Amino acid sequence: MDGRINIGFHTRIFVMVLMICWVLVGTFVVFQYQREKEFKTILLDSQLQTFNSGIIEDLRCGLTADSAASHVTSPVNDIRLTLIARDGKVIYDNNDKTPFPTTDHNNRPEVLEARMKGHGHSSERHSESDDVSYFYSAQMGDDGVVVRSAAPYTHSLREFLKIDSRLIWFMIILTLFMSFFAYFATRKISTSIKRLNVFAGKAEKGEEIYEDEAFPKDELGSIASHIVRLYVQRDEGYREALRQEQDKIRLKKQLTNNINHELKTPVASILVSLELLREHPEMDESMKRDFMDRLYSNATRLDNLLKDISEITRMDEGIGVIRKSAVRLKPLIDNVVRDMRLRTDMKIVVDVPDITVIGNCSLLESVFKNLIDNAIAYSGGDTIVVKCDNECNFIVSDNGCGIPQEHLPYIFERFYRIDKGRSRESGGTGLGLAIVRNAVAIHGGKIKAESNKGLTFRFNLKYP
Repeated sequence: MDGRINIGFHTRIFVMVLMICWVLVGTFVVFQYQREKEFKTILLDSQLQTFNSGIIEDLRCGLTADSAASHVTSPVNDIRLTLIARDGKVIYDNNDKTPFPTTDHNNRPEVLEARMKGHGHSSERHSESDDVSYFYSAQMGDDGVVVRSAAPYTHSLREFLKIDSRLIWFMIILTLFMSFFAYFATRKISTSIKRLNVFAGKAEKGEEIYEDEAFPKDELGSIASHIVRLYVQRDEGYREALRQEQDKIRLKKQLTNNINHELKTPVASILVSLELLREHPEMDESMKRDFMDRLYSNATRLDNLLKDISEITRMDEGIGVIRKSAVRLKPLIDNVVRDMRLRTDMKIVVDVPDITVIGNCSLLESVFKNLIDNAIAYSGGDTIVVKCDNECNFIVSDNGCGIPQEHLPYIFERFYRIDKGRSRESGGTGLGLAIVRNAVAIHGGKIKAESNKGLTFRFNLKYP
């Protein structure tokens, strides 16, 4: 025991809420008290200023001070009227019950303010001449004469300036009600906190937690449930990230194995051809030409494979490293088709509007190059069609033999081949359609294949 008093959580939070309530109410009452007092003061001063203005106007018309005082209606009873000259001397005072004032009145607050601003007032100042407290209101008149009216603090005036106490009592009663509800509200919160503390202790010890007793049916219980779910989701997210990392490692190993496998055939053919050419320089020219053609074909295949590997690796590194700019698709597709027509007798029809997308020029070229090249190499048809609408939805189709339906879900996978022998004979790397899928995804689109009287690829690109 350290001697300190252990105050419960409910008591601490209730006292804190109670103090906040009382401070807020007290501040409001003081503010409202000052505001109402100021309002009534300004209202009384305004009435006296109206009286002073009437006196000044009558004096301008030639009336005497006594005549003006009797002519202008007084806002209060027993009003005292005083005229103060520029030098501070009193030149008129209607209070005949006391000796005529002879002191300098320029030092009076209301007179000083009137000479500076044109009008001024002073609340409840005691007059030594007649031993009465007055509310003074002064206004600058002609020739530096200050007209000052004074309302004596009679019972009626004090009642007028008195603050309405009903507001204070209302605020006190309201605060008591607030305190009453705050007690029950804080008790409910403290109950939730206690249950949360019990739950945390059980969770730390690894004890079994039953859902019906873990959290109350209130906001804190909902928050605690969200926290538990967040922990579960974080754990699941960690496992998912671990699985994805393992998948990446597996894919990298698979890619490496596939690359090694794909490299072996052309490299072995090149080595055999070179060895035969080196060991048999006497072979006839036709055989040498045949081996040279094999060397060129396999070297080209190696070159294409390395380019495709480089392209797909660059896309795997992430979208952020790929630069994008405005690309006009029709000239790009026309250039690709022009090159492809040099390699085939197939008819290539292009129906593409002149639209612009934000993308990477080389990746977009690879999309159309690989799709058209795939149709040339494997379709067996005589026509290729490239179409697009104004919303950047593309169709690349051929009228060839198509492919079996069971292969459609896998043709975009890396190194997937329907007819491995035929693919290698055509010089394919097995990465073309994988490159197409990744490039379309980088440009915000999706691609799918359909086989019906030929092979059709449908995809879209993100249109700005």
